[in-house]
This record gives sequence, structure tokens and C-alpha cells, in this order.
Amino acid sequence: MKDHISIIGCGWLGFPLAKTLIRQGFVVKGSTTSQDKLKTLHNAGIKAYEIQLHEKGITGDVTDFLNESETVVINIPPGLRQHPNKNHVAEIQQLISAIERSTIKNVIYISTTSVFEDKTSFPVITSSTFPNATSVNGKQLIAIEDKLKENTNFNTSIIRFGGLFDEQRHPGTYLAGRNNLSNPEAPVNLIHKTDCINIISLILKNKVWNDVFNAAYPEHPTKKDYYTKYCQQNQLAVPIFDETKKSKGKIIESKKLEHLLLYTFKHGL
Repeated sequence: MKDHISIIGCGWLGFPLAKTLIRQGFVVKGSTTSQDKLKTLHNAGIKAYEIQLHEKGITGDVTDFLNESETVVINIPPGLRQHPNKNHVAEIQQLISAIERSTIKNVIYISTTSVFEDKTSFPVITSSTFPNATSVNGKQLIAIEDKLKENTNFNTSIIRFGGLFDEQRHPGTYLAGRNNLSNPEAPVNLIHKTDCINIISLILKNKVWNDVFNAAYPEHPTKKDYYTKYCQQNQLAVPIFDETKKSKGKIIESKKLEHLLLYTFKHGL
């Protein structure tokens, strides 16, 4: 019998991940919050569900979405930019309760390196560094990570990705031509979408559970140098940085991931 897996959040990362896992022999159930995307998922061979998490419940057939699957990948951003007052922890708690009632044995939670505070000392963040973010977004992500890790009803592995990009979507495009950008000397921590998919696939293949990984490409040029060069190479207006204030940042180290998964990053910056 083929392995069944559910992916909650089949968007920019989740959709190509689902297609990759189908090629690897998985039966994939995928969720979207948009009815318009159901056909797109279905046409790609994904069993598509429209599911929306709320603070006090879940819209959609989450029971059928989870059942038969042994693993669920939770890949949904907090969405606090559009809804700064919402309680994303409560939304995920609704999902956790549904997982507890399902056939799910393993959870992969896609987190971010924003659970770590930026500092003027540019600390090196290793696999053993304790999350210390003070932003609302960061604190909610930390709380979710803790809830999942502490739950004994299933295994949880957490992947904290740096800034995601690919050839069509790159942060340099959004920064082009902007003025007064902060933290010019801060190190960049980026990772290509293909590397993200490869890492998730390896964790599934090797059944690496109850672990936490930080994931960013192991080169960290400064924001000013990197985005200036990117914009020049792509015929975009060069961004202007505010150099009057001391830069804050961090360096995300991925050595644990490289050693444990025997992984070599495929896409440079």
C-alpha cells in the first residue's frame, strides 16, 4: 500500500512539494483556503480539500483530510501582517485536536528562523540555540513549536527555514529601488525552494522524527552587498540603505541538517 500524506497549505511551497511527493510514490491529500485552487490541485493528482483554520474551529472536512495519512505537513504562515490581532496559536490548537483524533502519527511543522532575535552582535544560531524572539509573530511561532513538541500523541519534527526564494519570487525584486532600508550590514539567511522540498523529502524518507532543524544556505553576505549585486545583475533599481544606525541580524547555521541528513545544498544565492 502506498504511503499517504496530508499537506495543509498547498501554496507556493506546499504545491510543488505535493507534486514531488506524488512522483516519489506518495498518495497526497492537500488543502487550500481557496475554492478556485481545488481544480488546480486535483489536476496535479492531489486529493484536494478546502480547509480553513479558525480560532474556535475548522471549516472543511478535516477528518477525511487527515484520516488514512500517517504524516501531516503543516505549512501555513501565521498571516499576522494581514490580521495583526489574530491568535494563530489557537488556530493551530484546533488542528492539533483534529490530529489527535486521526490516524496521524507524525507531524512536520514548517517554522521560520524569525523565532530568533536579531542582534547587533550577529549571533551564530545553531541547532541548540534557544528561540528568543520578542515579536508577536515570533512568540506565536515559538508557542506553536512548543505545543507540537510537547504533544505525546504524535512525533514532531520542526524545520525553521530562512527566507525562501526561487527564480520567480525573490526578495531582491521587492527591495529594488526602495530607500532607507535598515540593517545594511546584517547577514542574509536565504534558502531556495528546491532545497526546502529536498530537505522535507529526506526527513520523510529517513523517518527523522522528534528533531528540530535550522535551514539556510551556508553563505551569508551582507544585505547591502547581496541585494545591490542582485539588482544590478537583474537590471533593477539598486536599493538605498540607511547606514546611520547599527545593523541587527543573525547567522543561521545548518550544519546539523547537513550532517544528519547527509545533505548538500543544491541552489546557491
